[in-house]
Amino acid sequence: MAKAEEITAILKKQYPNTRYYLNFSNPLQLMVAAVLSAQCRDEAVNAVTAKLFQKYKTAADFTKLEEGDIKSITFFNNKAKNIREACRIIMARFSGKVPETMDELVTLPGIGRKTANVILINAFNKVSGIAADVHVLRVGYRLGLTKNTSPDKVEKDLMAVVPKSEWKRITWLLKDHGRAVCRAPIPYCSKCVLDKVCPKNGVTKRL
Repeated sequence: MAKAEEITAILKKQYPNTRYYLNFSNPLQLMVAAVLSAQCRDEAVNAVTAKLFQKYKTAADFTKLEEGDIKSITFFNNKAKNIREACRIIMARFSGKVPETMDELVTLPGIGRKTANVILINAFNKVSGIAADVHVLRVGYRLGLTKNTSPDKVEKDLMAVVPKSEWKRITWLLKDHGRAVCRAPIPYCSKCVLDKVCPKNGVTKRL
């Protein structure tokens, strides 16, 4: 845990303005944005949702989501289908409101444990896990915080070493660092603030 605490402290100093990266105003908007963000750049999602959230306001509205409104998003057909079906379930089972538990969220189409954690943490401030996105998987492994590559196992490994008070922020910090420095496939180790404490697991070439 000492190593994880040191890494977290360094990253907090390096990225003092870290924040969640998708724009939203309520839990429903976050759920939609999070589903859209799978294998898609955050900037592309935010550009689409800026107009989308003006047209669709409620879960009932999103049951009628048109593919054309999100056609610039990767896999938009499947994502539109998942959003419509998820909102139908929300209307039928949860009185039109996004559920607030992990067990309920993962029953919705397009929502796995990572996305459920994103919703719980950022919409409801319920921190019971760590959202293990692609940056968390890559950077966590390179830093030696985990020896695993599957999201569920990486999440458990990080929960064991990262102080719970930092579970919410660690995803943002590792994502910021992954985008700025610890990139795929070649990281910028020469300008990394963690260079001296990083074992560079899996890194075969670096700048």
